Amino acid sequence: MSGFDVDRLVDALRSVRGEWRDAQRRPREPAGREFPSREALAGAIEQLKGALFPMRLGPSDLRHDGEDFYVAHTLDAALHTLLEQARLELHYVGRHAPRAAAQIDGQAREAVRAFGAALPAIRRLLDSDVIAAYQGDPAAHSVDEVLLCYPGVLAMIYHRLAHQLYRLQLPLLARIVAELAHGQTGIDIHPGAQIGSGFFIDHGTGVVIGETAVIGQRVRVYQAVTLGAKRFPVDGHGLLQKGLPRHPVVEDEVVIYAGATILGRVTIGRGAVIGGNVWLTADVPPGASVTQAGVQNAPAAGEVFAAALQ
Repeated sequence: MSGFDVDRLVDALRSVRGEWRDAQRRPREPAGREFPSREALAGAIEQLKGALFPMRLGPSDLRHDGEDFYVAHTLDAALHTLLEQARLELHYVGRHAPRAAAQIDGQAREAVRAFGAALPAIRRLLDSDVIAAYQGDPAAHSVDEVLLCYPGVLAMIYHRLAHQLYRLQLPLLARIVAELAHGQTGIDIHPGAQIGSGFFIDHGTGVVIGETAVIGQRVRVYQAVTLGAKRFPVDGHGLLQKGLPRHPVVEDEVVIYAGATILGRVTIGRGAVIGGNVWLTADVPPGASVTQAGVQNAPAAGEVFAAALQ
C-alpha cells in the first residue's frame, strides 16, 4: 500500500460511520456482528437447495445410497446457520427494547424448527412449479432440464424459502434471500407475496412482484411483467404507510404476457389473459382477454382499461 495514506482513510471512514450511527441512534456493538450476513445466508440457501433436490442440486458425486446421509448432514448445517442468523435479526429488531438472550434464543429456535418442518411442503410446491414449467414450455425436454436451467424455477426455490421465513416473522432474513435470487436471475419477488402452486415464470428477466400480491394456482407470467403498486399513501407526518394491500390479486389459471404492467389492488379474474405491453389499473373479469387494442369476452360495463406502454 506504499504511497497511500491508509491510516488517514481509516480515521475518516471511522468518523463517517460514527456520524451515521449517531444519526440513527444506533448503539455500538462491542461483542461481534450486529446484523445477519448475506454470505452466511447464501451458503445456507445453497445447502437447502441441495437438501431439497439432492440428486439434481446436490454434489456431483452423490449416489442414491448416500442420499439420506447427505440430506441429514446438509440440513443440520443449514438450520444451524439459519438459527444464528435468526438470533442476529431478532437482536437487531429488539435493540430499542432489549430482551434476555434466552428469550431471543427461544424465539429463534422456535422459528427455525417451524421452518424445517415446512420443508416437505415447500418441496411439494416446488415440484408443482417444475411440472408447470415443463408442461408450459414446448422447448423444455425434461423436468430435470427445467430444474437445472430455468431462472424462473430457481427464483421460485428462493421465494418459497424466503416466504416461509417471512411468515415466521424473520422479514430481514427473508428479504436477503429474495435479493440473492434477484441478483442471480433478474427476477424480483418480494418474500411477502403469496403465490399458489404450479407457478411458471417463463424467461423471467425483469419480472417484479410486490409484497402484498396474491397469486392463485397454475398462473403463468412472462418476462418484464410487473405486479406493482399504483400509489403510496402517507400518514399524517408524510411518511409512507407500510403493510397496506397495494398490489394485484391474480386468480387461478391467469396468463400474463411479456411487458405487461398491472398496478394497484386490482383483481385479475380466473382464466383471464393479459396481453403483452398492456398497462392495467382496474379489475379484469374472469375469462376476459385484455390486449392493447381493448378487451374481449368481458361485460360491456366492466371498467377495464388497457393501453400500450409509452
